[in-house]
Amino acid sequence: MTLILSLILNAITRGLGRLSRPAALRLGRGLGWIYGSVIRHRRSDALAALCRSLPDCSETERQRILKAMYCNFAINYVEILRLAGGADDDLGQLVTIEGEEIVQDMLRRGKGALVLTAHLGNFDLLAMFTAQRGYPLTIISKEIKNPALNDLWMRLRERYGVKIVLSHNSMRACFKALKGNGLLGFILDQNRPHDQGIFVTFFGRPACTTPGLAFISAVTQAPVLPAFIHRTDDGRHHVRLLPAIEPPADRGEDSLRRATQQYTTIIEQEVHHHPDQWIWIHRRWKTRPKPGDKIATPADG
Repeated sequence: MTLILSLILNAITRGLGRLSRPAALRLGRGLGWIYGSVIRHRRSDALAALCRSLPDCSETERQRILKAMYCNFAINYVEILRLAGGADDDLGQLVTIEGEEIVQDMLRRGKGALVLTAHLGNFDLLAMFTAQRGYPLTIISKEIKNPALNDLWMRLRERYGVKIVLSHNSMRACFKALKGNGLLGFILDQNRPHDQGIFVTFFGRPACTTPGLAFISAVTQAPVLPAFIHRTDDGRHHVRLLPAIEPPADRGEDSLRRATQQYTTIIEQEVHHHPDQWIWIHRRWKTRPKPGDKIATPADG
């Protein structure tokens, strides 16, 4: 079965690789409409999350955000699979960057830097662009359940120079990447099980979040560099780097919680800027706090 799926995926990627970029974007928009309006995958969950998170938006605006989110989601996959199929897009022409001097300043310290990002825009392209630009980038990633798709995705990342560390038992590899004065990418907007996270506030509600980013920063004294990518009106991409965040004062629970809240608040602000490019279908608030759990707020961060 895996072999058959690999053959199918290879055929799809080769076909997409032959498409012009405008045609690929049109295809992505069409697939996004099918995904959101016909299949309607988690549409009710996404709409409920939008209603709670952006209460000041009108129903018309929320529907527009939802429609655009599904389109962007599909376009992201079409773009990545098209590159896997051999499309020769020049990422240097496709992506603009703002604030690059910040990462250069951080790396001059010699301690590496932790890159804070989220499932916003084409985040896979952000990693590929960063590595292709010459920065030694390692990302923490889960294995995709489908072996054929996992193999394709990992090979593409490695082709662009992205080093992969699997999330399970990854701490030693993370320390090694930073010790070599590299960048370590960290996506922080995923729900975690109760025994693997701490609670911070995200769009006004408790969200269980890994303290791993804050912990690694505290141990290694590597700064945290917020970096986000979004799709522009012309279908290209813009990367924005924000001022670096110094490591937590110590490894204590309260310090890690405050730092994690600070990172989460930054993500929330970026989602506010581009709400149609964040994955509202992710059940970000699935894990609920239990009696006695401490919950950080933006005032703490």
